Amino acid sequence: MMNSKFDEYLEFPCAFTFKVMGVATETLEQEVLEVVQRLAPGNYSPSSRLSTKGNYRSVSLSIQVTSKEHIETLYQELGAIEDVRHVL
Repeated sequence: MMNSKFDEYLEFPCAFTFKVMGVATETLEQEVLEVVQRLAPGNYSPSSRLSTKGNYRSVSLSIQVTSKEHIETLYQELGAIEDVRHVL
């Protein structure tokens, strides 16, 4: 696991915004939602934006998290998606 300090700065449960950036494939947003639904089921409405040249896409969504470990697991699982390059 990561050695983050989320538990020092956040009061759980809370909404936490993730921004996932990856190659602009047709399935990126769906793959992100599949991971999120598996780890934090809910009704999500992600916002998605293409880069200027259209090579990359960013997907942002606010997720209800329950602990520091929950956030860290989401970062790791979202980062493991093949076309994802960064998770912020």
